[in-house]
Amino acid sequence: MSQINDLPLSAVNAPGQPRGERIAFVEAQWHSDIVHQARDAFLAEMERLGVARELIDIFDVPGAFEIPLHAKRLANSGKYAAIVGCALVVDGGIYRHEFVAGTVVSTLMSLQLETDVPIFSAVLTPHHFHEHVEHRKYFHRHFAVKGTEVAEACVKTLEGLKKVDALLATA
Repeated sequence: MSQINDLPLSAVNAPGQPRGERIAFVEAQWHSDIVHQARDAFLAEMERLGVARELIDIFDVPGAFEIPLHAKRLANSGKYAAIVGCALVVDGGIYRHEFVAGTVVSTLMSLQLETDVPIFSAVLTPHHFHEHVEHRKYFHRHFAVKGTEVAEACVKTLEGLKKVDALLATA
């Protein structure tokens, strides 16, 4: 795993476009005990990778559907080098969970292409989720893994964009 101690996050700016150094983590509060596992693992992994905790802002939203609007405003602010959306969208007995999760992830992809700010998704919808102890324990562990993975993806993407921008600047 590469370290980013020598990478100021401001160095990933697209040519001619100001971008901040901060990273935003936008988390839904439905099933917050599970979602917070991803957040905590993300923060720990980012610190391990050399990103200071002071550079990461946490934003709570009611549910997954509210993540894209927050992500858009944060991306358009110019203060953020990257944004992470995190939620657990479960089947509450109606089909809506698949629509919500698909809409959120699709919109986050569109937003990153529109704003040129990397936006990462840890918005997950399990095929089956039940409120019993075994499922809750499983998803607590699973979200911790996803938090670590999204931190690694965030750092690697910012490093990759820095290289692309440097290459484009010399072309």
